[in-house]
This record gives sequence, structure tokens and C-alpha cells, in this order.
Amino acid sequence: MFAVPWIAIFLAAPATWSSAFRWLALGLLVAGYGAALANGQLDPAAAVAVALLLTAAYAVSPRRKPYVQYIGHTLFIALAIALSMHWLPGFHNPRVIGPERFTADAVPFTMYLNLDKPLPGFWLLLVLPWVRPPHELLTSLKAGVGGMLMTTAACLLIATLLGLVAWEPKWPSVSWLWLLNNLLLVTVTEEALFRGYLQGGLSRLLKQWPNANALAICVAAALFGLAHAAGGWQWIMLGSIAGVGYGLAYRFGGLQAAVLAHFGLNVTHFFLFSYPMLQSTGQS
Repeated sequence: MFAVPWIAIFLAAPATWSSAFRWLALGLLVAGYGAALANGQLDPAAAVAVALLLTAAYAVSPRRKPYVQYIGHTLFIALAIALSMHWLPGFHNPRVIGPERFTADAVPFTMYLNLDKPLPGFWLLLVLPWVRPPHELLTSLKAGVGGMLMTTAACLLIATLLGLVAWEPKWPSVSWLWLLNNLLLVTVTEEALFRGYLQGGLSRLLKQWPNANALAICVAAALFGLAHAAGGWQWIMLGSIAGVGYGLAYRFGGLQAAVLAHFGLNVTHFFLFSYPMLQSTGQS
């Protein structure tokens, strides 16, 4: 349901974001959510979140007065938090995996196809093209692969030493569904928000400051780590370390590079190590 609009929005270069493309992307998005409404996965209460996102989009337009733009960004941030935490009504996210153990010693894993959490990512890619600065394809690939290797080595080594995961290669039968969901509805969403919006926005705001880019990377990485607080201090630390790697990938290769680095780490974790973590760790 979401694959077509995500791929269309993400792969289009910012320079080609014509009015025709925006209408096409919006049409695909409406069709996808319309199908969810018809299937009972949305109800009319979800219109409140959509209306508020449209209000925020109107407010952040460069044509608005600065104070109106500030209000729009504040509204968007509040909505992004609420949608990510599943606090707003009207969304009935279908469970598509689990609870299922991928290995005998792993915590049971459950996955939902979230209808609410990806909305801030759609909003960002449609409303704020600056979250995806233009980079040459080769530059993005180099930055993305470098970020992926750095974060994968650091995070999975530390996670192994902490006893969070162990070497356990596997290919679960639901791998294709996990891959699509993790790329289109998790990785792209999180990178658009944490790297494109938070890191990119801070870099723009603080551009007159010395070391503005480094500060933006660290702040976005710390917030990304805190977003993993449900897993405990270990996952906050690992999320923050990963956030620095993704931030460097974004800094030198744009959003595509950050997504490549993030998705590469997630794929390595899923297929080669305990997923999501060892059972003994989950019970501690």
C-alpha cells in the first residue's frame, strides 16, 4: 500500500519536484490511505491528524511571516512526536508478524505496518525539499557505504560485548515483508526526521556558529538515542552512536546516504545477529 508513494517521493531529485510531480505523489498517498480507510485500518478520527499536518504545511511556507512559520514548525514537531508514539486516534495498524522467535534464544518479535508513524516522513519529503539536499550519486554511495560500515562495526561489536546480541545467521520466511517495512516505513521515516529535519534544520539555523555541523550531528544523534529509551540505557547508547554515523553520512552524502547507512546496519542485525535481542537481555 505504501511502497509506490514512498519510492516515488524518495527517488525523485529535488530539482524535479514540479507541481505535476507533487500532485502525482499526493495522489498516490491519498490512494494508499484511501485503501486503508476502505479496509478498516483507518477511521474518520484520523482526519484530525491529517488536518493538523495540512495546517502545519500551510504555516511553514516561505511566504508566511516568520512567527507563523515558527508556529507551523512547533505544530509539526508536536504531531511528529504524537504520531510516532501512536497517541492520536483513528489509526488501526495491522499486525503482520508475530509474536515470533527468529532464533530459540531471542526475544519474540512483533511487527505492525504503521499508518501513523510514517506520516511525518511523507510530510517532510513533500513540504520541505531542503531535508534532502542534492548530492551526486557516487558521493551519496561513498558516504552511505562508509557510514554503514562504520556504524555496523561499532554498534554490533558493542552490542555483542554487552550481551545484547550474538552471531546467529538466519533467513526467516517473513524476511521480504520485514525488508519492505524497515526500508520504506522505518528507515526513511526516521532519517527524514532525525537527519533531514533535525540535523539539517539545526545546521541551517546555526550556520553562523563555528562547528555548527558537528553540533547538529551530535544533537540529532542524542535525540535519536533517546528515541530508543524503551530498550534501556544500552540501546540509548547504541542509538546515539549509530546516529553519529548516520549523521556523518547525511552531512557528506545527503538523505540517500543516511538511509543507506541506517538500512545497512538494520539488515546486518536482522540477518546475521540475534533479533531483536537475546532473551536473557530482554528479561533483565
